[in-house]
Amino acid sequence: MKQRIELGLATYGPIQYKSFEGALDSFFANEVPQIGGSRTRQLLVQLIQELVGRFYPEAKHLRQGQVQWTAVHKLEKASYGKRITQSRLTPVILDLVQSKDALDRAGGKKLREVKQDAVIRLFQQAYQQDGVLTNGDLAVLLKISPSTVSHYAREWEKANGRYLPRRGVIHDIGPTLTHKRQIVRMIVLEGRKVEDVCRATDHSPEAAHRYLKGFKQVLLCHRKGFGIPEISYAVKMSQRLVREYLDLIAELAADNKPLEALLRETPLQ
Repeated sequence: MKQRIELGLATYGPIQYKSFEGALDSFFANEVPQIGGSRTRQLLVQLIQELVGRFYPEAKHLRQGQVQWTAVHKLEKASYGKRITQSRLTPVILDLVQSKDALDRAGGKKLREVKQDAVIRLFQQAYQQDGVLTNGDLAVLLKISPSTVSHYAREWEKANGRYLPRRGVIHDIGPTLTHKRQIVRMIVLEGRKVEDVCRATDHSPEAAHRYLKGFKQVLLCHRKGFGIPEISYAVKMSQRLVREYLDLIAELAADNKPLEALLRETPLQ
């Protein structure tokens, strides 16, 4: 029995290394021996195999006109100076071209409108798959400039009264800062419920409450006579956003009730 097992191992054992997993295990064992023992190598091989499966799906799963792209995960916590290499990434499948694009062009739809439709579609599709794209991502995909992507997005947002789930909006980074002011305005001035505002802007309740807290901090500093640099330093907020909040405070100053209600009903934490 023992001899048969040994013969089986000698005959069939090497075959396990004639695979991607086996080649990886062999590579780690021979080229990076300091990485650890067999269990450590097996864990690494498993993790790499999962990454390959996610980022390199079989082409048969892609329809004509689709493309795979790598996005930052929508739950990633963004912070100043954080690099993309430190961020959680996730692959998304995007409809770069749809059959209706050709039909729209054949029907006389302008190229500009078709590209704007694509901008809206790609931002939304990525977010539905837990990813967020930047203007730069779409600029590369659609062969247009980031400023054109931003223009198309802002135009749609203004017409529809809601924000597209761009990374700058979802993660509060980059030049797309006006959404903070708009969310605060909708809640404080218009008296809309946080849940309704979050649905309209693709934001979480936590983000909306964070904006309210920041706005209140600016309001309190402003009432104490602080200037923009002092407020920015005190509340750890960019001077640009402080100015936007101060503009909103001036807008609400005609009827002071919303501001007073905010100070009474939304205690700082």
